[in-house]
Amino acid sequence: MRVVLVGPPGAGKGTQAQFVASHLSIPKISTGDIFRDNVSHGTALGRRAQSFMARGDLVPDEIVLGMVEERLKRPDCASGFIFDGFPRTIPQAEKLDEILKRRGFDAPLVIEFMVSPETLLKRVAGRWTCSVGGETYNIYERAPKVPGICDNDGGKLIQRSDDRPEIVKERFAAYQAQTLPLADYYRAHGNLQTVDGGAEVNQVTRALNEILKRAAGSDGHL
Repeated sequence: MRVVLVGPPGAGKGTQAQFVASHLSIPKISTGDIFRDNVSHGTALGRRAQSFMARGDLVPDEIVLGMVEERLKRPDCASGFIFDGFPRTIPQAEKLDEILKRRGFDAPLVIEFMVSPETLLKRVAGRWTCSVGGETYNIYERAPKVPGICDNDGGKLIQRSDDRPEIVKERFAAYQAQTLPLADYYRAHGNLQTVDGGAEVNQVTRALNEILKRAAGSDGHL
């Protein structure tokens, strides 16, 4: 099973990717993970990527896709894999299709997380974290008993800079401009499914499980 999860920041892709990876015993792959792996091991691609990151520049697709292809060569990907947050653009999707074909893999099952902007804003911009123990709260859905204070250890709650409402709106706008067209790309190829990412976590998990079961029925295996 080859799975790609598509959706805006805060849609719950990371949580569900972990479920799918565990459920199917396949690796979860994200660009962040493979960047860190290549940089920490000092690979040629890692050194090239680090030179761009040190300047604050975006890492070119050529390097990103090179890392992706190297990752797919590992034995743990032989039975499948799940991409969390990759590809992000149509050019990346087109190149990924070429890589998969070259590696002997079929087209991926692509699952789009549909979430309203209002839900995303509450989910991400409402997130605050304890500066002591790391406990996470949401002022809209799971607020602390005392505003700004952790229930467990009394630590001060802080908000990540990229979780501020104005930044969340910018991230969503960037997603709509760059990544949302991916849904049309994969829909045209006939391998796109959708789930309601705004539902409760266990409901999304059940919906994903049903999609995976149907996919298994179509090719005989998970």
